[in-house]
Amino acid sequence: MAPAYRYFTTDALTGEVLAHDLPLSGVSYGPERNGPGQLRGVLEPRWAHLAPSQAEAGTVLLWAERDQRLMWGGLIWHSKPEGDQLPIEAAGFSSYPTKRFDLHGNLGGRGPYPGVDPCKVIADAWAYLQEQPDGDLGVHVDLPPGGCPARLGNAEHPYITKEWEAPAISGVIRDATALDGGPEWTEVVAWEGERPGRRIVVAWPRLGTRREDLYFASGVNIAEPTPVTSSADDYAQVVIALGAGDGSAKVRATDAVRDGRLRLEHVLDRPSVTDPTTLAQIARAERARRQQPATVDEITVVDHPAAPIGSWQVGDDVQVSIHDQWADFSGWCRITAWTLHPAEGDKPETATLRLDRPYTTGA
Repeated sequence: MAPAYRYFTTDALTGEVLAHDLPLSGVSYGPERNGPGQLRGVLEPRWAHLAPSQAEAGTVLLWAERDQRLMWGGLIWHSKPEGDQLPIEAAGFSSYPTKRFDLHGNLGGRGPYPGVDPCKVIADAWAYLQEQPDGDLGVHVDLPPGGCPARLGNAEHPYITKEWEAPAISGVIRDATALDGGPEWTEVVAWEGERPGRRIVVAWPRLGTRREDLYFASGVNIAEPTPVTSSADDYAQVVIALGAGDGSAKVRATDAVRDGRLRLEHVLDRPSVTDPTTLAQIARAERARRQQPATVDEITVVDHPAAPIGSWQVGDDVQVSIHDQWADFSGWCRITAWTLHPAEGDKPETATLRLDRPYTTGA
């Protein structure tokens, strides 16, 4: 039996349900790593009268449910008629900080940050924007139990935000995740009693885990032909990492292996890293990441016992096997985003997984 989907909307401030069952077609939605994810759908013309009050852009939350399991939630940002259809575009809750700015400086006095856990800065950013009048989306931030060893700012040069510059809150969050060895985050929604709960899950050292229980393969659950890219543009089995300092005093680390291939090198610039051991770990991780000439950017899959739809998470490493006239690929790939396409007409339910090289600690 095909899964049952429901889309509904609520008022962003009051939580009042506006549309219990919004009749959308052509829907696709899903989460991503360090980003909001998106939902796209179409409201047919006979239902267009619902849009002004029940699907208004900029103040209404749109939710997606699959077999009574809450799968996605976010803000409606755009709708514009196209002929006899009304496309609707929404983005996850973390799109909201792009429209909010630090008007008080240092996140309302929570900073400056003279070398602090970036996870705290992410939590402070959300606390600041949601404490302002009419700014509370009801988003909770879950932090990793042990925090993150990376540090934002230092005693000599603390991380600050200035009210006269009015920096975007999204930029502060991006700074916290751009650090070497910094945290990752994604959005998660779930029913909390009768309330649709919304959370930003911050993780360190990574989101997800290596999933030995899931498998994606041609002829099994991969639904469409999948190109495998063979490119040496990013390949290297020798990584030279350059850290802090100048001239001969610059911290350096080289990680190299011999693998029977022509030697290719990559220089990695990390001027903020002062510790040689840390720099060596960064070089090792980067070398391991780059030492894979064949890559798969995305796969489209169907629901299957080998990997039921919704059984994976953003950040998971999964096994992918592709065998066709052009490729003979088998290896681990990391899910960085995924988009669900509900069944419609003769088209079955599918999910498109965006992939990257597998996570590595450099060990």
